[in-house]
Amino acid sequence: MTEIKVPTLGESVSEATVGAWQVSEGDSVKRDDVLVELETDKVAVEVRAEEDGVIKKISAKEGETVEIGAVLGELDAGASGSAKASDEKKPEAKPEEAKAEDKKSEDKPAQKTESGEGAKAMPAARRVAEENDLDLNKVEGSGKDGRVTKGDALKAIESGAAAPKAEAAKAETTKPRDTGPREERVKMTRLRQTIARRLKDAQNTAAMLTTYNEADMSAIMSLRKQVQDDFTAKHGVKLGFMSFFVKACVAALKDVPAVNAEIDGTDIIYKNFYDIGVAVGTDKGLVVPVARDCDAKSLAQIEADIGALGKRARDGKLSIEDMQGASFTISNGGVYGSLMSSPILNAPQAGILGMHKIQDRPMAINGEVKIRPMMYLALSYDHRIVDGKEAVTFLVRVKESLENPQRLLLDI
Repeated sequence: MTEIKVPTLGESVSEATVGAWQVSEGDSVKRDDVLVELETDKVAVEVRAEEDGVIKKISAKEGETVEIGAVLGELDAGASGSAKASDEKKPEAKPEEAKAEDKKSEDKPAQKTESGEGAKAMPAARRVAEENDLDLNKVEGSGKDGRVTKGDALKAIESGAAAPKAEAAKAETTKPRDTGPREERVKMTRLRQTIARRLKDAQNTAAMLTTYNEADMSAIMSLRKQVQDDFTAKHGVKLGFMSFFVKACVAALKDVPAVNAEIDGTDIIYKNFYDIGVAVGTDKGLVVPVARDCDAKSLAQIEADIGALGKRARDGKLSIEDMQGASFTISNGGVYGSLMSSPILNAPQAGILGMHKIQDRPMAINGEVKIRPMMYLALSYDHRIVDGKEAVTFLVRVKESLENPQRLLLDI
């Protein structure tokens, strides 16, 4: 009998939520068949069969929170579909016994302790709460039926929610408000909860400031029009705007290394690589896959990388590795029609560039008013390590590269 376990999900990921099972008990499966999907706070991960066999048992139910290494079920390796019959021979539990067992399992996480009377929490979360004087009534649970998991408790402690027991006992639990006749309450997905938490953490932690500029996109639009057919025929991808922006940012990051850094305690870590995160909107929320080593790649290679990452993001096929390690991020709100916005930092990065809609506007050029395709640019940065002069210089470098794309080709 082979146990189906929660795989290692990557750096800093300690638990996941069980999604929909693709198989049922008694089903025959082949090696690499998808058995179940796990949703982490970063991406969705598929658990596949390690060998041919029959699903003997499913232990973890949909919506349940599981930790790394937990058993999700059992696979009878080498067996065929007839294994269903052996399942049927097993004596079924009496209705009374089954109900008692269910009641027991439901009541166990909700036992009262000093660290939050009446709060629904898993045993591991209660241990953490008792050791840190944390009131679980104040912690929003992400587990099944709103149960507080160990990860929820640890995050609450990191955010400073722990309080003396005497004060915690007096705290009142905030109850969800009643919904109206034309309202619907839907629990946030783990991905959406993570997005919300990280964006708020970035605002609370960084000294965030945004500086703006604008770029005349005439030169790039003209160049794309001239070479698009030849470029596509040779490289198999279209020449878009993103590759120019990535290259422009890499050039600017080399000139202003503080924007390509992060704070670690009282130290600053300067990054001598250029892995650029590209924000992609999906049905489940915003994700930021990473295009690697952009300083060493051509425009065609960057376009191919971004296209592949975007497709995997929309199909829900991104891996943990696809999402980690970016040194700088680009967000293109212009594809949705945004004319101006202030992007929020993707912590622990020190900078993020916001692209916007290209719009014809009258511009004064050599004493004459001419219509130009203009784009507003916004750089949000961490003022703790990036000074105003550096931020403005960075954005001017990006503007210069976009308005004179030959500078990118000549590396100036």
